Amino acid sequence: MADERARHFRRLGRLRRSARRWSVLAGGLGGAAAVLTPYAGLGLPDAAWAAAAGSAIAVACWRWADHRALAAVPAPPALDPAEAAARSRARLAAAVERLPVGPGVLAEVRRFRARVGLRGTAAAEPWARLDRAALTLGGLAGRLTGLAEPAVREAAEADRSLRELATRVAGVEGAVKLAPQGPLVEAHAMLVAQLEDGVAAYERLVVAAAGYVAEDTRPNTAHPAAARLTEATDMLHGVAAALAELRTPQPRPS
Repeated sequence: MADERARHFRRLGRLRRSARRWSVLAGGLGGAAAVLTPYAGLGLPDAAWAAAAGSAIAVACWRWADHRALAAVPAPPALDPAEAAARSRARLAAAVERLPVGPGVLAEVRRFRARVGLRGTAAAEPWARLDRAALTLGGLAGRLTGLAEPAVREAAEADRSLRELATRVAGVEGAVKLAPQGPLVEAHAMLVAQLEDGVAAYERLVVAAAGYVAEDTRPNTAHPAAARLTEATDMLHGVAAALAELRTPQPRPS
């Protein structure tokens, strides 16, 4: 959503510029009509000049009236700087997302920001492994159809859950630094163990998905392209042998 305060002042500026343009036009047409109108009376061309001048004056008056009415309305309050920055980022993200490669770029930026936020914590290494596994699974997702579709949905849900767990680990770790003893340390260790187990299970799922794709796309016979290339090679060998035989001089009968 655009800034309502900025929109208000932009509209006010447009009305002011429009009123000034019409005022200048009305003055020019009015002066021309006064100079060109003969003393003996109005003719048809003179009536056109006068009508144009009168219309321009009326429109100029309406524009100034609209400008005064809008100027009398209190401007919307200014946005908080944090909210304005958030809206600017949202508009920028929406503009990038409309590009052909926009979604991929935004996803990579979000992954990078999350990785930087977890740097130096126990969740950083599992998060990096999860990123690699998720990218690998994303490359296989288009071929995981049929019986493998439920596994893809389960993997997506597990990815969200593990990322939330990694964020929780980082938050608890920050509190552990303030109180390095007590039950909080045990809770942190338990969360780290859960994250490690979950990422390892996700990696095993990705390996199984790769095996499924490999078996599903492995042909029982030779690839058709290889068979056609073999036939073309044999044909060329035959043609070469025939040409060589034709070029070999035949012995003359004695």
